Amino acid sequence: MRACIQRVSQAKVLLRDENNRASGEIAAGFLILLGIGREDVDEDARYLAKKISGLRVFEDNAGKMNLNLEQVGGRALVVSQFTLYADCVKGNRPSFTDAAPPDMAVGLYRLFVEELNSLGVSTEEGVFQANMGVSLVNDGPVTIWLDSINRPNRKKN
Repeated sequence: MRACIQRVSQAKVLLRDENNRASGEIAAGFLILLGIGREDVDEDARYLAKKISGLRVFEDNAGKMNLNLEQVGGRALVVSQFTLYADCVKGNRPSFTDAAPPDMAVGLYRLFVEELNSLGVSTEEGVFQANMGVSLVNDGPVTIWLDSINRPNRKKN
């Protein structure tokens, strides 16, 4: 499971439909683009949710990145992003064969969101498999990349 975490001062997801309605919107916090791979399991979702909820990338009174989402009253906006599993090694057209199929990915996506909420992170969402427009103001900018393949005790195939 891969997550691109962007510290934001605001972020919003609009559905690209006839109404262009918002599906999720936050002020300060994290915009999390979440990709689910074919070999991911429940523990990958739990690991990333715990890791992200504890990330200390918000500034304290001394100006050091030392505070987490809960400490600053931040929220998360989670957007499913299968393209994080793009393989561009051969040619110019990406292959997405390492991305989980939708029927598998939706369950792990839901679990990730539930885990974030259970860890005290107030969470908004995009719409799984929808065509969306994502807007954000990256704060810093701070962008962190996490991959659950690096979690302790994960079996690598």
